[in-house]
Amino acid sequence: MKNLKVATAALAATMGSAFVGEALAADVTWNVSLWGKRRAFTEHVEKLSEEVAARTNGKFEIKLHYGGALSKSRENLDGISIGAFEMAQFCASYHADKNPTLTTTDLPFLGVPDLETQVKVDFALYNHPAVQKDLGRWNAKLLMPSPMPQYNLLGKGDAPAKLADFEGMRVRALGGVGNAMKTIGAVPTTVTASEAYQAIDSGTVQAVAFAPHAHLAFKTIEAGSWWTNNLNPGTVSCPVVVSTDAYDMLSPEFQKALDESVAPAVQHYLDTYAKVYDKFYPALEANGVKQISFSEEELEGFKAVAGKPIWDKWVEDMSAKGLPAAELLTLVQNTIAGK
Repeated sequence: MKNLKVATAALAATMGSAFVGEALAADVTWNVSLWGKRRAFTEHVEKLSEEVAARTNGKFEIKLHYGGALSKSRENLDGISIGAFEMAQFCASYHADKNPTLTTTDLPFLGVPDLETQVKVDFALYNHPAVQKDLGRWNAKLLMPSPMPQYNLLGKGDAPAKLADFEGMRVRALGGVGNAMKTIGAVPTTVTASEAYQAIDSGTVQAVAFAPHAHLAFKTIEAGSWWTNNLNPGTVSCPVVVSTDAYDMLSPEFQKALDESVAPAVQHYLDTYAKVYDKFYPALEANGVKQISFSEEELEGFKAVAGKPIWDKWVEDMSAKGLPAAELLTLVQNTIAGK
């Protein structure tokens, strides 16, 4: 009898565990692959997780994994494609060949004035069928952008007043921004972010291309004497995507919770970056950094020399791949113009 009681208790415990496991399995948990540490660049994903949990009473959990714990940053899209995790952030320039349509917004001198406009541009692009098809090859559904501020220049010495003043200027500028600066006669120089302050302070470079938060973080603002507040040579496209399969498996209730969490998440991101600017401009003044504004005529000159030739070549190359490149570029330009 004693053995029977023990066996019965064990069976009950096993069944209880099964029921608990079943109950837990009914809750959906998604994993997000991120790199680095929590920062302004990831605040919208943090907010998205909070919003989704609140809207589903904790039944839909989105877990954030930093430091490349799930995947290397340049392999996040591949991870989504094979179902290694349900959500990820990546930058289009990491593998332009895998997401050519997204490189539309990586083009230089598009004239994006602020992050709010960048958000509108990104969502307009994400909603285009060709872009959705492009990402669909990787089982990826575009969820929301990570709009990066324009990489304006902070320099030391004589401030540029016109296009010709960049001739021969040594500039720390990488990627597309570096290529754009090269077309106007500047000399792009590869300097790591951590070396930027010393490089500009010592005169190794005359200017550094960073977004405002990076100028603050790496203290280049303390070594410079001028800042181009509206040159806006370019930035990078870094979307957050979800697995299409994982999204389709969600209940309508959970899909609705996720979709409706995007707007407050992006707004939180914008609010976070606004606080960065609240620190940045007073820091410019405190360090005696002069703000340089170029006229519309001068900006058009930059576009003509460092923008349009690169746009035209991009359209030619993308069209050769069967993509509606001209249509995508026009869509971006019209959105920037508020059309």
